Amino acid sequence: MTINAMTINRRELLFGFAGATACATFSTLSFSQGPATDLRINADRLRQSLEGLSTYGRPAGGTFADGVSRTGFSDAIVAGRKYAMQLMRGAGMEARIDAAGNIFGLRAGSDHNLKPILFGSHIDSVPSGGNFDGDLGSLSAIEIIRTLNERNFTTRHPLQMAIWTDEEGTFAGSGSAAGLFQASDLNRVRDGMSIADGIRKLGGDPTRLAEARLSPGAFRCYLELHIEQGATLYKANVPIGVVEGIVSIDRYDVEIRGFANHAGTTPMKERHNALLAAAKLIETVQNVVTQEPGRQVGTVGKLEVFPNAVNVVPGLVKHSIELRDLSEEKIARLGDEIQKRAQEIAKETGTEIIMAKAEHDAPAVADPEMQTKSEAAAAGLGLKTMRLPSGAGQDAQMIAKAGPMGMIFVPSVDGISHSPKEFTRWEDCANGANVLLHTILLIDRTA
Repeated sequence: MTINAMTINRRELLFGFAGATACATFSTLSFSQGPATDLRINADRLRQSLEGLSTYGRPAGGTFADGVSRTGFSDAIVAGRKYAMQLMRGAGMEARIDAAGNIFGLRAGSDHNLKPILFGSHIDSVPSGGNFDGDLGSLSAIEIIRTLNERNFTTRHPLQMAIWTDEEGTFAGSGSAAGLFQASDLNRVRDGMSIADGIRKLGGDPTRLAEARLSPGAFRCYLELHIEQGATLYKANVPIGVVEGIVSIDRYDVEIRGFANHAGTTPMKERHNALLAAAKLIETVQNVVTQEPGRQVGTVGKLEVFPNAVNVVPGLVKHSIELRDLSEEKIARLGDEIQKRAQEIAKETGTEIIMAKAEHDAPAVADPEMQTKSEAAAAGLGLKTMRLPSGAGQDAQMIAKAGPMGMIFVPSVDGISHSPKEFTRWEDCANGANVLLHTILLIDRTA
């Protein structure tokens, strides 16, 4: 079978497509001879792989539509990992488990002096989650290797795929690879066991955790295909998102101290109602975050009221505040403004408000080259793209500490994720896998 004549556009010329031979046969094709413009993954097989993985962690008697509970160190993830490793071996890879429990597969390239192109995702889920979050990126990685094998296509760079450990809970896998997850974290409890025991259950060795760290310059780049988990692409009817970066997160613990007193005998003007102050502060978070244009978000998702009785004026409230945006400066500024207004609320309500920063996660900015390569790959496939940030944490956020990172998003129907109703259309799954494949091939043309 031969490659059909192809149209060379300006973007392709920029990436060295000029002079490519359009009639080279796939039996002898390598990247030194030109791009494989008609190379595509097997969409039906990718769907079968995703449906096969969905059986591990599915509710008893359930179907694909009922989602999965395949948390990081559960029996279901052990079974799901065995399934994924069988697919990897079927694609000619050795499925290797490192000290952190990460699964790696390697396909050799033609130039042993080049660094591997790393790509993958995770297959663990949240409780009562869906069948696409993480799964699509992991099984697309396997499908890409299968496709290259079937077409006898040899890349210059080695290709290394990864399935990371416990993305949804602790980032133990990608965090260890980036040197961010430490031995001191191993005693934390996850799925009813210490993380150390969980890693052992997956075949890792927590006593050798440092060996899981990727050394600086160990890979050419890291790429991850993922569902958006939001509705931006779906509402815009854009099939491919090119991720600008993964947002920074500031989390605050708020404690509001009032005075608990009898609800029937304490006059309204004499109350020091901690819950009233909390209500005002929660509304303030909404107002401050929405007062300027941008993609920033603010959330109060956890609330505790004491003594939490129907006939007592609340004397103590504890709640969270979380701010997210690609700009660290912006969420720091918003946090300062919320803090200022919190003190005004405290004075107004006769309470004390303590707002303490509990966590700061720096943003992970996607590498510009990875973004332009992904856009070029999509353009070559006739797919429209949009640049957008990832509002959710990702393994790529960790791996970006170790080398250049890029992410590709596909639409989530109605923006639903972390739910059994999570769904990405099968056509979009195939589009994403093909864009990942061609991004890899474009990068493979460079050193």
